[in-house]
Amino acid sequence: MLTRLTQMLIKEFIQVLRDKRTRYILIGPPLVQMLIFGYAATFEIRHVSLAVLDSDHTQESRELVARFSSTQYFDLQRQLTDQAQIAGMIDRGEVTVVLQIHPGFSENLRKGQTASLQVVVDATNSNTALIAAGYASQIAQNFAQDYQNDRMQRTSPQLVARIPRVELQSRPWYNTGLSSRWFFVPGVIGSLTLVLVTTLTAFAVVREREIGTLEQIMVTPIRPVEFILGKTVPFFLIGLLDVALIGIVGTLWFQVPFRGHVSVLLAGTVLFLLCQLGVGLLISTVSRTQQQAMVTSFFFIMPAITFSGFGFPISTMPQWLQQITYLDPLRYFLVVIRGVYLKGVGMDILWPQMASMAALGAGVLTLSVLRFQKALD
Repeated sequence: MLTRLTQMLIKEFIQVLRDKRTRYILIGPPLVQMLIFGYAATFEIRHVSLAVLDSDHTQESRELVARFSSTQYFDLQRQLTDQAQIAGMIDRGEVTVVLQIHPGFSENLRKGQTASLQVVVDATNSNTALIAAGYASQIAQNFAQDYQNDRMQRTSPQLVARIPRVELQSRPWYNTGLSSRWFFVPGVIGSLTLVLVTTLTAFAVVREREIGTLEQIMVTPIRPVEFILGKTVPFFLIGLLDVALIGIVGTLWFQVPFRGHVSVLLAGTVLFLLCQLGVGLLISTVSRTQQQAMVTSFFFIMPAITFSGFGFPISTMPQWLQQITYLDPLRYFLVVIRGVYLKGVGMDILWPQMASMAALGAGVLTLSVLRFQKALD
């Protein structure tokens, strides 16, 4: 058995590596996608286009506008002169946020009264609108607090020292800079591994069937189990190599810290790859051509990424969809890889995710092997 399996593995590696384009596909696209997604996948919003309608024209209103334009969150595109211009600019998508300062703004501030502002936000993209409105609210609150403190320093400096204050000191754990890239880069590693291993495994078997060499292989003394191992082990090793390369790029290029142990990450990667090898084999049993395998792969890959919590919190999904996510191996692998990278936790914390991937891997591999053997017969 070992001799036949060795020859099968040699055949697969020769077939994979002899083509220059295939060698590039195994290494190049994952690294390029890692760089692209590492920069593109982020919750942080910068340089929101801003227009200002200042109907007060006072020192206070100009100072407030300066606070908006001096931050990296807003880019002041235009100063408006008429309220009728607001709707047109929002409709044409020229700006995302319009800040309107009403007449009497500074007068109300000097009297110690509430000075209202109006912030018009294009809510076509609700996520951008919510974050931009939050930025605007924070800038306005800081301006009001600083103005009040300055006013009291000028009018009642002795009273300021006796006023009680409550200050919130934020100390985030694991991601002190609150960088969303630290959250997304480990997720990109898992998502790219899922796509690569699943499609390669499914395509390799289907290609043998499509070009007619599958029947030739099966008339040899090789047994179905040996054939399956020969088809899956190379892509298992390629998956490990790609995870290592992508992980190194994420750690060194994007400066994402790696606080855990390599052995824990390796164990989680092995279990995750076994799950995806089983999915790839299962796809190969229902596909007759590579086009069918590609379409079927998307049927598995897109829901797997969506239900994993990569970009959308699982807790916000409907309850019945949350139950489906327990069948997604990527859900558990993302917990493992983020826990190892950012928290430095070990098997004592991650064993439920490891056990879940082991159970799913065993079930999917058993089902796919049985179905694949039936397809061969």
